[in-house]
Amino acid sequence: MTEPTSHSTASSNAPTATSDTDDAPNRRSRHITEGVARAPNRSMYYGMGYQETDFGKPMIGVANGHSTITPCNSGLQKLADAAVVGLKAAGANAQLFGTPTISDGMAMGTEGMKYSLASREVISDCVETCVGGQWLDGVMVIGGCDKNMPGGMMGILRANVPAIYIYGGTIKPGHYKGQDLNIVSVFEAVGQFSAGKMSEEDFCQIEKRAIPGSGSCGGMYTANTMSSAFEALGMSLPYSSSMSNVEDEVVENVKQASALLVAAVKANLKPRDIVTREAIENAVAVIMATGGSTNAVLHFLAIAHAGEVEWTIDDFERMRKKIPVLCDLKPSGRFLAVDLHKAGGVPAVMKELLKAGLLHGDCMTITGKTVAENLAEVPDLSPDQQVIRPVSQAIYPEGHLAILKGNLSPEGCVAKITGLKNPVMTGPARVFDDEQSALAAIMAGRIVAGDVMVLRYLGPKGGPGMPEMLAPTGALIGQGLGESVGLITDGRFSGGTWGMVVGHVAPEAYEGGAIALIQEGDRITIDAHQLLLQLHVDDAELARRKAAWKQPAPRYTRGVLAKFAKSASSASSGAVLDKFD
Repeated sequence: MTEPTSHSTASSNAPTATSDTDDAPNRRSRHITEGVARAPNRSMYYGMGYQETDFGKPMIGVANGHSTITPCNSGLQKLADAAVVGLKAAGANAQLFGTPTISDGMAMGTEGMKYSLASREVISDCVETCVGGQWLDGVMVIGGCDKNMPGGMMGILRANVPAIYIYGGTIKPGHYKGQDLNIVSVFEAVGQFSAGKMSEEDFCQIEKRAIPGSGSCGGMYTANTMSSAFEALGMSLPYSSSMSNVEDEVVENVKQASALLVAAVKANLKPRDIVTREAIENAVAVIMATGGSTNAVLHFLAIAHAGEVEWTIDDFERMRKKIPVLCDLKPSGRFLAVDLHKAGGVPAVMKELLKAGLLHGDCMTITGKTVAENLAEVPDLSPDQQVIRPVSQAIYPEGHLAILKGNLSPEGCVAKITGLKNPVMTGPARVFDDEQSALAAIMAGRIVAGDVMVLRYLGPKGGPGMPEMLAPTGALIGQGLGESVGLITDGRFSGGTWGMVVGHVAPEAYEGGAIALIQEGDRITIDAHQLLLQLHVDDAELARRKAAWKQPAPRYTRGVLAKFAKSASSASSGAVLDKFD
């Protein structure tokens, strides 16, 4: 595999990038003692309180995602503080820098949601830029909300210095009338209230009680899906992905991680040594086994691209066919991430998969041990828990993230089929060119059982930024239409979404994909058994419509969203911004 070249050009006087066999991994100490830049570089460090002895220690970046924008990230500062202490104790210097975040939960249903996926790229750029620009020896990324996860990992893989991912931890559930609450409870309550199925008092109480403190959204939604996958990938410590942010163990995890990261720097164990094709298979196996988010498909395509690992959308379908769903987790199941942790966490899930021959046990991890070595002491499933099933008693014999193709999505799209009695339907198209008009139609009772809603011009370029459709899907479920109304989109879905939904339709409408050619009343089939998404309009009529179609003007012509729209690849290749071949 070709070594990334970003560090070899960090300055005009920079030395050649270190090789994989270099036995002196402290690149910063070499860099600042060579060439004419030596004195100014050291002077800047002295200005921050460094001593002469510090220049022989590894310089470790700490990418701190702390923010009071969202509860997902509001509890991260204590982890960054622990990292500074832990790295110092392990004989390294910590260099903190910030990464931004967008709250998907707060932005959902608004124009702000279009910035969510763009923030993944901004975060990855921040990590790569600071590691490369500061010539760091290693990096610890600390994140919480959804895009912190893939953005951090993409930056880690681009920089390719020893690294570890620290998940800020999940939120604890809220409570009302004997029921556990989470963020999706609120979106579904909107639909129930609008349908007259919930009192105003109950609605207001759910709104107030659903988020009791700091931590990322509590079900197997996108943040917990990606944290679980990173643990399986080998880039986070065992058990760390399901910890609660408000518990002391998240701080202890950072201290352990700090020591292991410094050991990885000394051993020159790099992310691309860990994140191989087999490791991604392990991560996807855990995504399937835990009933994870559709967003994981988009993000692991992007992560594989960043790490130059061969991986396509069809690999997800290959994995789905052999990995059973083992965990009864929300949004389609009963339990939350805190329940998964009590039941044994991701290691318990991985142990079941490994025993069944469904994991690569020989993959290296950031602990310096293989997957099998990490799992050797993990106990068997307790009969007292109901969250994780053994493989022999799987909830579903195959995975839940199906890749559908057909004349509506020749590049592939993603259907989440858990929780559905029958993931097959044919119905008339109800066509919307934006999310807001679709939500208004649902709330006004104009969508009925049997309809197939089409939400388009919401893809990577058309949105731009592939906004998530939790508001419409939550409203459908709240009105009791989750299984009887289909919804297809070239946008995305929240990890909290379930129902008869199909996202990431590619090619997208803005690029002239067939989804742009659908007319009101056209018949559409969603068939997860046949892996089919089909528009029942003949080829000649589709060709006539395509000839008459005109690409809309871009929604943004300046700034972040304009750059994203101009550069983004298809959802079928991860909606990345640096796919130039």
